[in-house]
Amino acid sequence: MGEKIYNFAIIGVGVIGSMHAKWLQEIERAKLIAVCDINPAKAKEIGERYGCDYYSDLNDMLSRPDIDIVHVCTPSGMHSEHTIACARAGKHIISEKPIDTTVAKAEEMVAECRKAGVKLAVISQHRFQDSTVQVKQELDAGRFGTLIAGTGAINWYRSQEYYDSGEWRGTWELDGGGALMNQGVHTVDVLQYLMGPVESVTAYCKTAGHDRIEVEDIAVAILKFRNGAIGTLLGTTCAYPGLSARIEVFGKDGSAVIQSDKLVHQKFRDESNQENNEAVQAGTGAANPSAIDVGGHMFQIRDMIAAIEEDREPKMNGEDGLRPLRIILAVYESARTGREVTLPL
Repeated sequence: MGEKIYNFAIIGVGVIGSMHAKWLQEIERAKLIAVCDINPAKAKEIGERYGCDYYSDLNDMLSRPDIDIVHVCTPSGMHSEHTIACARAGKHIISEKPIDTTVAKAEEMVAECRKAGVKLAVISQHRFQDSTVQVKQELDAGRFGTLIAGTGAINWYRSQEYYDSGEWRGTWELDGGGALMNQGVHTVDVLQYLMGPVESVTAYCKTAGHDRIEVEDIAVAILKFRNGAIGTLLGTTCAYPGLSARIEVFGKDGSAVIQSDKLVHQKFRDESNQENNEAVQAGTGAANPSAIDVGGHMFQIRDMIAAIEEDREPKMNGEDGLRPLRIILAVYESARTGREVTLPL
């Protein structure tokens, strides 16, 4: 691999965008050269903090020929708009989760990136944690046997002040949903990544612990997987003061539990004396969206550079980003209609 330095830019420098700016300082072959935000003061603040140019007009920034990769960190419902603008300007894109808030917009993102010949990666950092990687390897090796059940739960907390901090938060238009779409999308992605495609969903959603939000702060779903396994999904932002995210995988010959990105249990029928580790909940974002482990994000940024140089797909591409989105939208449709919803939507 060569020694080319890649020039990065960021669209949207709120909580998560400013974190991306910080993380880019740690990537050996990355240089942050520009940021853009509709709030000129915020753009100026982050630009001056990291010694890069700053813009409030996206077209002005994208007209620069020296930008290689753009991070899209705007509200979820604007990801498609900004990704397509970047693709048409010939830039590779790393989009924050979820890929967008509707299947139609997400599919348009993927199509426009393919048409422009640029790479699209979607942030799903928990796929690349050591715990997930280890369980996936054992699943692929067949050590779990026939899969029986899988569960995902994200028991997090967000205050009313969190939702009040931005007009887009907690809205269908720009947040696209609540506890599942914003906070729970990572758990949904990892669960389906490990257990396989979801065939159908039956769900209930409710706004129970917050005021002035349109979306759910608790969702419960029963999942039927295509391989015959069944499962459950729980997402909430009402679990004061913010507990853990947990994924459980059960097969005929083995079981595993990932809690707050730590593999706290894994046992197989042919190996009964495996050590269990204690769960570690620090750095999970359970109560504070800025308190998250950066390892997976760093991996995905480096992977984008490698994908460009090796002319391959990023390890979490646009099609991958569509899978958890379809499941979450099926949950919402089931909750709305009171019926079982079959995938794909």
